[in-house]
Amino acid sequence: MELLEEIKAAKENLRGIILETPCSLSINLSSQYAASIYLKREDLQVVRSYKIRGAYNKINSLQSNQRKQGIVCASAGNHAQGVAYSCHLLNIQGTIFMPATTPKQKIKQVELFGKNNVQIILEGDTFDDTYKKALEFCEANNNVFVHPFDDVKVIAGQGTVGLEILEQIKESIDYLFVPIGGGGLSAGVSTVFKTLSPSTKIIGVEPLGAPSMKTSIAANQNITLDEIDKFVDGAAVKRVGDLNFEICKKNLDDIILVPEGKVCSTILKLYNEEAIVVEPAGALSIAALDFYQDEIKGKNCVCVVSGSNNDITRTEEIKERSLFYEGLKHYFLIQFPQRPGALKDFVTEILGPDDDITFFQFSKKNNRESGPAVVGIELKSPEDLKRIYFNLDKLHFKYEYLNNNQALFTQLIG
Repeated sequence: MELLEEIKAAKENLRGIILETPCSLSINLSSQYAASIYLKREDLQVVRSYKIRGAYNKINSLQSNQRKQGIVCASAGNHAQGVAYSCHLLNIQGTIFMPATTPKQKIKQVELFGKNNVQIILEGDTFDDTYKKALEFCEANNNVFVHPFDDVKVIAGQGTVGLEILEQIKESIDYLFVPIGGGGLSAGVSTVFKTLSPSTKIIGVEPLGAPSMKTSIAANQNITLDEIDKFVDGAAVKRVGDLNFEICKKNLDDIILVPEGKVCSTILKLYNEEAIVVEPAGALSIAALDFYQDEIKGKNCVCVVSGSNNDITRTEEIKERSLFYEGLKHYFLIQFPQRPGALKDFVTEILGPDDDITFFQFSKKNNRESGPAVVGIELKSPEDLKRIYFNLDKLHFKYEYLNNNQALFTQLIG
């Protein structure tokens, strides 16, 4: 069966199981970009992400003897919730492997949706580590493995997002922005659009710290990355699916890499201006609009908002990363002269009236003329940094700028 026909069949399989999520016009974003920006709200799905579509379609396709064997999956969170909910609906036992770094909120949601039908095992620091452990367990126990993205049935389920978009928006769609993790969603949705809306430009979006699809397409072979930034946990994989790579290589018109700090700024903007709560992966498609702002003027654009399973404990890190990306938060290692009034001089002579010290750690050494302090400063405008540099030099403070020291910076905001 051709993939498009698989997707159409999946739509029927999912009827009554999932929500047909809205694809609504964003007034704020449309005004900002002088375009018609529609948001496909998969964050409103029953498990708060699109992953239920692929998980249920795959599990529901299993034969009775396969269902009795029980299933296994590996997931950073959203696929796990889709599998758990599907196990509960179909009364199948499932074992779900999740990285040890998975936010507690996602673990609790898996327990909620799966109830007595699932057990959770936390293994590995990344999805790829977890995936290996899950496969070993699956083989040892003769279970059925439900892949989060590299499976025809899963891709077909995710592709139903594309069918819904085309049913919901009657105007021609000029641009479609779709997030990429393992590639199941982008493979499925792009298959729908390439056949049913061939004039639409399909733009994949990956986090800058995990560019597995873009790297692979550039190399014309599926590449496994050595290291990734795990912050955008729902879209950070070292290797995309082999099947997904082949499909996306043919179907995607471009791939945008969005810095993690930009993702954080988008999360905060969506919350403050749209009252939409998204996880980092859910913000990717909207964050990519800035990179296409000239091309999309006057056009009809759709952004797939993939999920909203965010952990509130990450809020401070999100705010900090956003400020850093926007050029509003800066860290210095400053050698303070060990004399009375040195700190007062710093506050009154170097900082401006709107500057804020948000971090200060000082170590006094009695046998030295100066003592080091790590100072975090929040500015009102990125341009104010020039004034800080000028004043530090004018008053002969010795200092080191720390924002470019990525390892130390990660420790400060983590």
